[in-house]
Amino acid sequence: MKRRLCLGAGWAGLLFLTGCASPGGRPRDEASGRSWSGRLALRVDGEPAQTFSALFELRGSPETGELILTSPIGNTLAQLHWAPGEALLKNGSETRHFDSVDALIEAATGAAIPVGALFDWLAGRDVGVPGWRPDLSQVGAGRLQATRESPRPRAELRIVFERA
Repeated sequence: MKRRLCLGAGWAGLLFLTGCASPGGRPRDEASGRSWSGRLALRVDGEPAQTFSALFELRGSPETGELILTSPIGNTLAQLHWAPGEALLKNGSETRHFDSVDALIEAATGAAIPVGALFDWLAGRDVGVPGWRPDLSQVGAGRLQATRESPRPRAELRIVFERA
């Protein structure tokens, strides 16, 4: 129930909303220059179908990074941090630990999203991930869409972004 409420609240604010909230005091990954912000939406075609949307800031790399999800009015929904040997989900005053960044992302969004490939896709590099089909045709215009066909249920990820 708690997970479903968090998932619903996060999705409700994310789907193609305008604006972008930027929490202060976070160091940028200057070495790699990998930093994106914008809006994301995820739809999972299960029974029942679930949707999630939020504003986001993504920094770092597949190995070490952070993803901050915020509501349209700037409230932090979740902070995800990962590094070798640790993956943390901060939601308000609660911090949960996970074995991997993939398990962390699935807990935060409700679906397994290939974080390693996401960094490449946002940079316009088409890397294959079993079960996923990215559409990079609009990356130059700040839009990314990726569809997961397997494993079931089908999921669709839409991101409108700018590189920070």
